[in-house]
Amino acid sequence: MTATNRTGRTLAGLGLLALVLAGCASTPPEVVTPPPPAVVPAALTVDQTDSVLTDLGTVLADGDEELDADALTPRIEGPALEMRTAEYVRSSATDGDKPPTELPTEALASVVPQTTDWARTQLVVTEQPDDLQAQRILILRQDDARAPYRMWGWTRLMPGAQMPATAPADEGSPVVAADDDSTLLFAPEDALKMFVSTLKSGDDSEFADDFTASPYQDEIADLHEQAEDSIGEAGTATASYSPPVLGTALQTIDGGAVVAGAFTTTSTIDITLDGATIPLSDDFLASLAGATSVSESLERTYRGVVVLYVPPAGSDATIQVLAGELVLTTAEAE
Repeated sequence: MTATNRTGRTLAGLGLLALVLAGCASTPPEVVTPPPPAVVPAALTVDQTDSVLTDLGTVLADGDEELDADALTPRIEGPALEMRTAEYVRSSATDGDKPPTELPTEALASVVPQTTDWARTQLVVTEQPDDLQAQRILILRQDDARAPYRMWGWTRLMPGAQMPATAPADEGSPVVAADDDSTLLFAPEDALKMFVSTLKSGDDSEFADDFTASPYQDEIADLHEQAEDSIGEAGTATASYSPPVLGTALQTIDGGAVVAGAFTTTSTIDITLDGATIPLSDDFLASLAGATSVSESLERTYRGVVVLYVPPAGSDATIQVLAGELVLTTAEAE
């Protein structure tokens, strides 16, 4: 074979290789997207929840030590921040006689959402506080993927109340839609509105029979009755409520849901008797109102957080108030 023939064959081979390579380059390999998981995962692992609670405990300790609400913002938001800020005012006004509510950050149980979406909200049942008060339920919320979990609210477990069974924390509990009235006896957003109705009207509420009686409702009713007693014939007392805000609804094992939400209630007294005044003997109230007496009106606003159990559709059970908290947050005097 001559050198010319060998050279020709070599060039032909290189040309064929180039064509093959060119053909490969024009058709990139197909990207295979893995299928979504058959079961939506829990939003946090148990270790991650413990880490969140550790960070929350550190922030609470720092804020409580100096009664500094600004120190709370890295890990506390929403109703919880309003409530804690007011408790700092109360502690200062009473020289520490009425300290902030003790909030343990050691979990006995967690109800973790089973979701890949935001915002994400989980519930944590804490250990009993050192002062032997009721256990707390902390409501922890993550607004988006880059935000830390913050405490959105806290409540006290009511006497005799028991948390319904929920899925293990490492499996997660399905999130129930706010308007889901097909799997629940009442949609979560409706259950909260019904609860506020019972606060407004008591036994006269059209929904009174849909709830198991709770000390939390009695506590709020007593506040407004005290306002009426304090004004007597010197004026009038009224109570109003804001529409409740849904925090989360997480499914229970029996197909019901644990529903958490927040609301505000305002107690107003108007003095109509000429020359009448009402002294503000409570140091905390006087501090919030910036006055020591009232000659025209006093408006007190309380922030409330509540956790309900809503039975599954078709049940003959009633809604239960599992936990609640109410804190005086603002006051205006004239």
